[in-house]
Amino acid sequence: MTDETKNGAGEAPLDTDLREETAAEAPEVAEADRVAELEAKLAEADAALLYSKAETQNVRRRAEKEAQDARAYAATGFARDILSVADNLSRALSAIPQEMRDDDKMKGLVTGLEATGREIESVFARHNIKKIETAGEALDPNWHQAMFEVPTKDAAPGTIVQEIQAGYRIGDRLLRPALVGVAKAADA
Repeated sequence: MTDETKNGAGEAPLDTDLREETAAEAPEVAEADRVAELEAKLAEADAALLYSKAETQNVRRRAEKEAQDARAYAATGFARDILSVADNLSRALSAIPQEMRDDDKMKGLVTGLEATGREIESVFARHNIKKIETAGEALDPNWHQAMFEVPTKDAAPGTIVQEIQAGYRIGDRLLRPALVGVAKAADA
């Protein structure tokens, strides 16, 4: 018999010897498996924590942006409504003939209407409401609404030649497009 088949007393190996040998190695294997499992759980928890932090930061940024937009554009509905008042005041001022402006009895009324117009413009400026420029500009469908075309040789096609109604924006958002007439090539 060989040494492999004998135990220390010269007899065949016993099952208990094999069990002791396996049991002695088993704690190391079980411990390694447990460490690997715990490391995997730790990595998973770290990933979940990073995801949660990123999500929290995104929610915070979104809330800050919404609050900033709410502050910047809170007056949008009111501003749209007040634009018609500004238009009517402007029309009234432009309809006053020069003789009435020169009349001493009407000067106070005209001065008051002009002061009201300046105050409306001042309020618009404080709330970042700006008139959209049109004169001589190229038609921009984001800011202008073409109502008709005017055949002309004096302006390039697509250029605004007449403003029917002023357009306004609040910040970088459109309140109301400018209603305009646009040049087109004159027939030859």
